[in-house]
Parts: sequence; C-alpha cells; structure tokens
Amino acid sequence: MTPTNWLNEQEQAAWRGYREMYQVLAGTLEKQLNRDSGLSEADYTLLVVLSETPGQRLRARELRNEVGWDRSRLAHQLRRMEQRGLLVRTECETDARGTMVELTEQGRTAIVAAAPPHVEAVRAYFIDLLTPEEIATLTSITGRVVARIRAAGECDEFLNS
Repeated sequence: MTPTNWLNEQEQAAWRGYREMYQVLAGTLEKQLNRDSGLSEADYTLLVVLSETPGQRLRARELRNEVGWDRSRLAHQLRRMEQRGLLVRTECETDARGTMVELTEQGRTAIVAAAPPHVEAVRAYFIDLLTPEEIATLTSITGRVVARIRAAGECDEFLNS
C-alpha cells in the first residue's frame, strides 16, 4: 500500500479555505436567488443552459452532460420544473427513446427576471473582490481541475488508477 501523501500546512489552508468559501458563497447565492426570484440553484442552472442553447431546446442526455448531474437527479428536477410550467418535456422526434427538454415562455420570463439580481450578487460577493489577474488565474485553475476530473471519468477511477 502506498503511504498517504498528506497535505502540508499551506496546502491544507488552501483546501480548507476553498471549501469554506464554496460553502458560504453557494449558500449566500442560493438564498439570494430564492429570495429574489423563487428559483432554486438547480432551477437556475437548468434555465441558464436552456436559455443559452439555440432554440432553447436540448435532449435530456445532453442537458445532463452539460450540468454534470446523474440521470435520477435530472429527472426529478425536470419533473418539478415542468409541474411549475418552466419547461416542457417531449419525445425526441428522431429517437423515441430520447426526451427533449424545452424552455417555456414562463421559463424564459423567470430566467430574464432572475439573472440581473443574481449577477449583481455574484459580482458583490465574488467577482468584484478579485483583480483581473486573479480572475485569469482562477479561470486557469478551474479549467485544469475540471479537465482532470472529466478525463478520469469519475473520481473513483482516478483515485484507483
């Protein structure tokens, strides 16, 4: 068995600082989003992807891949959003096994109303605290981390290789 490569003091401070920042920031933004728009972070995530897609329509499998959720989580979230009129699900015209997800007018209205105050909060609590150089560094770091995880397929595969 390979010995554990423990984090040194600086690495541990960076990791714990990231975790604390993520938890506090995500919680703060979720509360703001819900207070100002009635949307959850999950609602907002799917509405953003659909609103930025040409035709505002995607196959469920593509939507799942885009947001990185498992099939069950996406199915439950889509059901809740469809019940609220934010989107509709239809059978795929070219493959009866597939499901298409489309933004409704109500969904478009919701994302258009939610985006401005949400972006203001993202700026106030995150972006405006960083210099352009820090933003560039953060963009590089997040890109590397995401690429490593996606290349591994799953965290377990990476850890067991």
